[in-house]
Amino acid sequence: MPFEFVSDRPGLDFVATVAERGTTDLELLRTPADLVEWIRESGLVDDVATLRAEDLDRARAVREALFALLQALRDGSPPPPAARRTANAAAAQPGPRPVLDASGSVRHRGGLDAALSALATDVLDLHGDADRLLLSWCADDRCTRPFVDRSRGQRRRWCGMRGCGDRAKAAAYRERQRVRR
Repeated sequence: MPFEFVSDRPGLDFVATVAERGTTDLELLRTPADLVEWIRESGLVDDVATLRAEDLDRARAVREALFALLQALRDGSPPPPAARRTANAAAAQPGPRPVLDASGSVRHRGGLDAALSALATDVLDLHGDADRLLLSWCADDRCTRPFVDRSRGQRRRWCGMRGCGDRAKAAAYRERQRVRR
């Protein structure tokens, strides 16, 4: 399953592995293999061993804590204590380690803990980074993806044009056609 990486920060893309929060709550990390694939596609670490169901549960718990922290950041409210503890614990683990191999290629070593550390660190860093002022949420009613809006004037409305943006443009076109008739 190809995952989308359109948020401009890995922690935001990880949070988006639950799509349409509050409506269909579409879980994209259904199996440990899905989590391995997401980590591989993200580029955080190159090789993740086979994971177990409890690893998936732990990753989902970190993801939900990161989502709660992002909601608090968006709302200007204090971070929930349990989410803060979970994210801090994940970020405290050693992160991915770059290794230069004999061919001159850089590989990123580490397992699930290293990937979760990088993701938690990214969201924690967002709280103290100028990017926090650019944090936005997709305007599509069915999408709950956060993203960093680096567009000129910070007027980006959708997480990406493929999907949410295309659906919105098509709906607006259909509405204009309906009104003309």
